[in-house]
Amino acid sequence: MSSSFHACITLVALCGTLHGATTVFDYIPLSVDEKPAPLSAYKGKVLLIVNVASHSEFTPQYQGLESLYEKYKGRGLVVLAFPANDFGQEEPDGNAAIKQFAVEKYKVTFPLFAKVSIAGDSVSPLYQLLSDKEANASMGGPIRWNFTKFLIARDGKILNRFEPNVEPEAPEIISAIEKALAADPSSPAPPPATGLKKAD
Repeated sequence: MSSSFHACITLVALCGTLHGATTVFDYIPLSVDEKPAPLSAYKGKVLLIVNVASHSEFTPQYQGLESLYEKYKGRGLVVLAFPANDFGQEEPDGNAAIKQFAVEKYKVTFPLFAKVSIAGDSVSPLYQLLSDKEANASMGGPIRWNFTKFLIARDGKILNRFEPNVEPEAPEIISAIEKALAADPSSPAPPPATGLKKAD
């Protein structure tokens, strides 16, 4: 791979998106090791995208997320974790420390990404898509806190949003994952769910 091509890919990753992005697969965030990690690598998979933090009351949900991943990865589920420090300064550490914490304390094996902003004026392009109220009337809107979860269909479209107080292994998440995994990727996606589980 030429150095100019590598530089181009890195620049795109820093911008976080490809021109004309319409699904999560069009985004190129940085991995927790700060290398470009195109989400197109997960095309055909069901994704659970979660904004995580190491010092949150919800941090123990890492364990449930890992359990979900271990249970369903063979059927096509991938958990993608995006650390963020937008709420309560709950993720103040750098990427290396975040990775060390998640791997050592919770034995995380699912993909971790570099820290992003998901609130304010510098929201990452991926989270602009996930929280876009106009594009996703029933699931859009500002992220309320860490460990908000978005379930993504095999075609990259948003299926469900679950608020932080919904545990990863809650029946409604399990049911939604099972349904998404069973869906034929060549069939039209069902309409988005309208009932959101609100945070207390």
